[in-house]
Amino acid sequence: MDLQSLWSEPVISEYSRKLKVCGHPIRLKLLCVISGQDDPCVTNLWTSLGERQPVISQHLSVLKEHGVVDSTIHGNRRIYFIRDEFIRDIVSKMVAESGK
Repeated sequence: MDLQSLWSEPVISEYSRKLKVCGHPIRLKLLCVISGQDDPCVTNLWTSLGERQPVISQHLSVLKEHGVVDSTIHGNRRIYFIRDEFIRDIVSKMVAESGK
């Protein structure tokens, strides 16, 4: 790995931005639930986290706006998935560690 390219200002700024967006506790929980569920829709997410639907929708909107998550429509449900590979890898490691 070329550490000089990793430490370049644009790369560090981008990683910092992504981590900051995901750093909110509810958003981090959302990402863990999305990572661990099959076909996670908004209803699954707010019931899993015990939060109100508008709160979950607001946080999903922030994650989507920053390119961290995206969604697809399956029937009458909007299914969420982690779009950003960097964040997906971090969340997968977190979920795996919590299962130990």
